[in-house]
Amino acid sequence: MMKILLVDDDPVALKVLSIQLRNLGTGEVEVVCRTGGQAALEVLEQEQDIGLVFCDLQMPGMDGVEFVRHLVHLRYAGGLVLVSGESSRTRQAVEQLAQAHGLQIVGTLGKPVTIEALRRVLDEAVKAGRPRDPILPAPSYAPDELAVAIRQGQLRVHYQPKVSLATGKVMGLEALVRWQHPRDGLVMPDHFVPMSEKHGLVGTLGVEVVREALGDLRRWLEAGHELDLAVNVPFGDGFSLDYPDVLVEQARVAGVPLRHLVLEITESHLMDNPQVQLDVLTRLRLKQVKLSIDDFGTGYSSLAQLRDLPFDELKIDRSFVHHASRSPSLRVMLESSIGMARELGLRTVAEGVEEREDWDLLRSAGCDMVQGYFVARPMPGHEVDGWLPEWGARQAALLAGALHAGGG
Repeated sequence: MMKILLVDDDPVALKVLSIQLRNLGTGEVEVVCRTGGQAALEVLEQEQDIGLVFCDLQMPGMDGVEFVRHLVHLRYAGGLVLVSGESSRTRQAVEQLAQAHGLQIVGTLGKPVTIEALRRVLDEAVKAGRPRDPILPAPSYAPDELAVAIRQGQLRVHYQPKVSLATGKVMGLEALVRWQHPRDGLVMPDHFVPMSEKHGLVGTLGVEVVREALGDLRRWLEAGHELDLAVNVPFGDGFSLDYPDVLVEQARVAGVPLRHLVLEITESHLMDNPQVQLDVLTRLRLKQVKLSIDDFGTGYSSLAQLRDLPFDELKIDRSFVHHASRSPSLRVMLESSIGMARELGLRTVAEGVEEREDWDLLRSAGCDMVQGYFVARPMPGHEVDGWLPEWGARQAALLAGALHAGGG
């Protein structure tokens, strides 16, 4: 049984939505209605089992933005659906605010609410309805701890596949570093990579990641898999004029041709020391290393930098990809980025693809490759060997579905 709270100043809208939810829930939902934000908060304070809240944004007394702020103070852990007759851009702005506060956004709906959109939101709510892990304080590590971890071989490399939208073929893998901490378990890079850049450890960390990843790549190439390996460029002390020579030597030792390497440069770093970047990146390109601009759309790069730096690939950030099939504004931005990249002769990779609808949208828009949970989560190297044949079977089904949808 799912308990749902509806908040809207319009009693008629509340009645219609509650009837729709009960019909879709086939008796498995309990709906509570309130005509104002304050009354809804009182329900949430008294009843701890509300699993889903539908909130109108345009309400007198307490608008939807204020209501979101109060949900944060209440530490509400259930799902939230934003409902409004305002523009999709306004709804998206509130969605971004709620997500920044750590709330679990299940969906946003325009008015009038359609049965199809409501069914989709309920499906998402069921998926997200599993109890979430409690939010714990982010771990903090000292530079000395990371230095020891690097020396003792505690770093691990996981891989997320990149596949072609046209053929479904696995084109490559992105190497993602993890720290197998003896006390805290598997630590994500957000908790130690920025610190490594700040304290002069990113160069050593980058060398270790590339060394392990190149060893895995050689094994896959020898097994007959034509794959590229994408690694993130180590900025800070790791990005100096001799970086191309370090990378060339690592590839020589590993026995991997440089044409199989893709270096990803985060867009937010493109303003750092542009002369050194132009020198280093051009030398790498001359050595047949491919270059990708990562997280495109989130930084401060200009069209001039895209013109001047020898990129081969543009990776569109997940914030412009996830649920783009449901958002007209995101769709416009996504299609514009793909079109611009095509005109510049760049391959496009969309990050954060988590559902079939976004896969289909990207395919129709002419995007070249995707990565994300819809394809596969990041996995250790030894799991890639078993995943590849599994994807082969799923690849055929995806392409068959696309052909059927397109009329053969």
